[in-house]
Amino acid sequence: MKTPRILVIRGGAIGDFIMTLPAVGALRERWPDAHIEILGYPHIIELARGRYYADATRSVEARPMAGFFIPNAVLDPAHMEYFGSFELVLSYLFDPDEIFADNVRRCGVKQYIVASPRPKDLPAARHYCKPLESLAIYVDMPQPRLFPSEEDRAVAGKFLARFGSERIVAIHPGSGSEKKNWPVEKFATLARWLIDELAMQLLVVHGEADERAVTGFVNELKHGRPSPTGESVGRASDSTLGEAEGSGRQMPSHITLAQGLKLPELAGVLERCAVFVGNDSGITHLAAAVGTPTVAMFGPSSTTLWQPVGERVRVVPFGEQDVVEARKAVAHVLGG
Repeated sequence: MKTPRILVIRGGAIGDFIMTLPAVGALRERWPDAHIEILGYPHIIELARGRYYADATRSVEARPMAGFFIPNAVLDPAHMEYFGSFELVLSYLFDPDEIFADNVRRCGVKQYIVASPRPKDLPAARHYCKPLESLAIYVDMPQPRLFPSEEDRAVAGKFLARFGSERIVAIHPGSGSEKKNWPVEKFATLARWLIDELAMQLLVVHGEADERAVTGFVNELKHGRPSPTGESVGRASDSTLGEAEGSGRQMPSHITLAQGLKLPELAGVLERCAVFVGNDSGITHLAAAVGTPTVAMFGPSSTTLWQPVGERVRVVPFGEQDVVEARKAVAHVLGG
């Protein structure tokens, strides 16, 4: 193929998408002049648009897409023309009966590669690269990387200006599933050590599904050992970040909440943190992918399949000594 048009279709959560980036990057490396688009969930695939991987993106949730999931459906002509414009489609959709695949093939796609969205034996990043072997593309040691734009970094710089030159530890106590969450009292114990012993300022990442975990974590910090100042710290007040005015919570003065940021902006924020600690979550993968020293607390998930990848990444399994092990892991990724 010469300067092909390539479409990668990727649903799934944040971590799933980030683990797929080495495959998209391999396509970009093989055909640097290709036009590559990604079809998926807009707030997630924005991480790739104009940030090395994708020239454009489109939402898989658009109403006319519904017909492509129905056998032998009457397809939207505009979307038929859209799919037919690609020489290669690589799809990670869950499509066990290949209904979607058959409908897209009807649009005149020259090559459609079905890729399983569910790793079974190989680490996720390697699993997602495996289908590329049919194109004679081999990725030996895939490592997800994200490249925040200058605009992302500008927003991050404005957000983090309050910290000055102080070192920041970002903690994300939530995830997409409560069973994946390390106990908030242990997060609080680790946070006190980071604040007291390593003199770090604390940035708490608060996503849409994190209210319970963040509230529990903040309460542990409040009541486990009162703040010496008793000051109230709210969310960032800059309206350009989309954050609500005032948190309504009494927190130690060394805590700031990161809430309401778009994922690329959050990537820019995490890129400038000294260390990140989180659960088995997409935000942990986000931190690792921008090169932040990362400690991932893992409970029921398979570390073989899903642990974040990076030279400055350490995984700590849940257990009796996990707080001690987490401290050691932080020291290790910080080079101490």
